Amino acid sequence: MRQRIVVGVSGSPGSLAALHRATAEARERDADLCAVLAWQLPGGGLGGRATYGTAALREYREAAVEHLRTLLDGAFAVRGPGVALSGFAVRGEPGAVLVEAAESADGLLVVGAGTRGRWLRALRPSVARYCLEHAACPVLAVPPNPLEAELAAVLGDDWPLPLGP
Repeated sequence: MRQRIVVGVSGSPGSLAALHRATAEARERDADLCAVLAWQLPGGGLGGRATYGTAALREYREAAVEHLRTLLDGAFAVRGPGVALSGFAVRGEPGAVLVEAAESADGLLVVGAGTRGRWLRALRPSVARYCLEHAACPVLAVPPNPLEAELAAVLGDDWPLPLGP
């Protein structure tokens, strides 16, 4: 069985850096690449069919799939990934979704470890930290690009904001 590299993507600069690093790792290891986008319902995903209805749930899932497709098309527009690539949009908390997707111990999980202001740390736990603590396989946390840190210093705690829905 071929080794599989799982990478979390959201559209943030850190996740796109992680996607490109995971692609390079997959090429080097002759492994398959699996891009995973975790999505939630508005309000943190606590609702279900009773709250949103099946049509709304389907629309949110389709929007997440389209967002993932757009991210991957944009990331590899100039040059394809050069490896077998699959993508999945999975409903759930990002850290838990990624850990479950990378459950095979022979693979690698790649996540972005982007800059986080104090407000983001207080509101949302770090996906990279969750993955490092819970994954059964090796985790590669890709540090932010130095330009991203400079931009965060200029924009303050509002950076990075996820791109797209």
